[in-house]
Amino acid sequence: MLQATIKLCCGIAHDHVRRLPGLKITAIAAIQKDMRGLVVKGSCHLPPKIPHYVQRLMGKETAACPEPPGDISPSQFSSVDLSYITQGEMALQQALSILQQHTSWQAETMLDAGAAVSSATLPGLGKVFRAEVVLAVPVAQLYRELFERIEQMPQWNPTLSQVKVLQRVGTDTLVTHEVTAPSPGNLVGQRDFVSVRHCRRRETAIYLVGTATHIELLPLQEGCIRAESRLSCIVLQPLAGDPGRTCFTWLLSIDLKGWIPTSVINRVLPQSQADFIKHLRQHLSAATCP
Repeated sequence: MLQATIKLCCGIAHDHVRRLPGLKITAIAAIQKDMRGLVVKGSCHLPPKIPHYVQRLMGKETAACPEPPGDISPSQFSSVDLSYITQGEMALQQALSILQQHTSWQAETMLDAGAAVSSATLPGLGKVFRAEVVLAVPVAQLYRELFERIEQMPQWNPTLSQVKVLQRVGTDTLVTHEVTAPSPGNLVGQRDFVSVRHCRRRETAIYLVGTATHIELLPLQEGCIRAESRLSCIVLQPLAGDPGRTCFTWLLSIDLKGWIPTSVINRVLPQSQADFIKHLRQHLSAATCP
């Protein structure tokens, strides 16, 4: 039963299944029931065959895990809450898999001598864009700006008109609604996103992942097309030998929806990453000025 329900939960990652919240709730509830059975039977650790992120939902990480236990305690959350946590963890596992692969990335946009955007076509995601840059601030400051203060992002990023936290699940998971700013001459037009955002610390790095989710109570916005983030993952890693600076890596795959030529999308997405980094740098520079 456990193996079947894990496969069911993993299937939520696919676009055609992800929009069925009842299925997500059923999968999480079934996993909880099976895992609690294992715990009642007196197991010290869950079997290694069970994915690590699912073990964490039950608060039964293996002793070898270097990560802190985090904020996840199933008794504190509803099945819907746990489904958001699971979506975030699944997005993290997908991002880690990409980062660990020996992928041939093709250069897209050069920002300056220390920053670049590249891309690769990957199974299940299509074209994924990767931005890399070194920023002259520590990891903790970037974490605060990009996760804790996410609703303030439109104040320094003019490409966004609104970022609203719809729900907080513990300290590491958010459900957000973002609306892009209208721009004259914009080939893409205004978009909005409903996303699960999830934070995880692994050794010295912080991973900020995001993926599309669905909320029944949030209807489509007038004048906007509801786009979907297939995967977003920002990795914040202290620069070797200089912890006051941060290696910033950003994986991005988005389905913009609508009738947009692929050639336009392939220009817009890397440019959006370049613009985001530019605005972030300006904001950080202003914040550090006396």
